[in-house]
Amino acid sequence: MFLAKVHVTLRKSILDPQGKAVEHAVATLGVVGVDEVRIGKYIEFRVDGKSEQEAREAAEQVCRKLLANPVMEDFSLVVEPQ
Repeated sequence: MFLAKVHVTLRKSILDPQGKAVEHAVATLGVVGVDEVRIGKYIEFRVDGKSEQEAREAAEQVCRKLLANPVMEDFSLVVEPQ
């Protein structure tokens, strides 16, 4: 059994209005030096596989086909033994 940890974020070229709202709120709080805020998603799921490579391939399929929109989003994936 393996644990897949996925971060999905908007591509740099895509406007992130939620990130901009957080950036504005941070400035309103008086915190300085915070900029370029981007909001994303974090997903964890377990994958049954005979090897880490097999589990990674299955997790990548889930990411590409379901979790991340390939037009607007990128994802990073870590698969570790459970």
